[in-house]
Amino acid sequence: MSKKAKARRLPTTEVQAKLRTLRTSARKLNLVAQSIRGLNVQRALNELEFSHKRIAKDVRKVLYSAISNAENNHNLDIDSLVVAEAFVGKNLVMKRFSARARGRSSRIEKPFSEITIVVRELGEAA
Repeated sequence: MSKKAKARRLPTTEVQAKLRTLRTSARKLNLVAQSIRGLNVQRALNELEFSHKRIAKDVRKVLYSAISNAENNHNLDIDSLVVAEAFVGKNLVMKRFSARARGRSSRIEKPFSEITIVVRELGEAA
């Protein structure tokens, strides 16, 4: 007596992977996501491997997860995969306080972000 499975939101040639709690701001994460949008999967992995940004390692893990989902769950050819979408969203913000002079305090905000990567299999015509 389980629930019926929901209909798939993406077409059959697209697969996604999502990471919900990345300890960085959305602006910094979007710089990394922007560098891989529209690239071939192998080229995107190389781009993330040699990136100087700290968060690129975590984005690389999400891209590997999307590739694995495409290969194992949907039987797509990994050689013809392209990063169709890579979008970033805000998540929770940890609020901390720092002691200041004369008994005052200042607020420190530590933002979290989330990233979703959608990979698409290109057909023979493309």
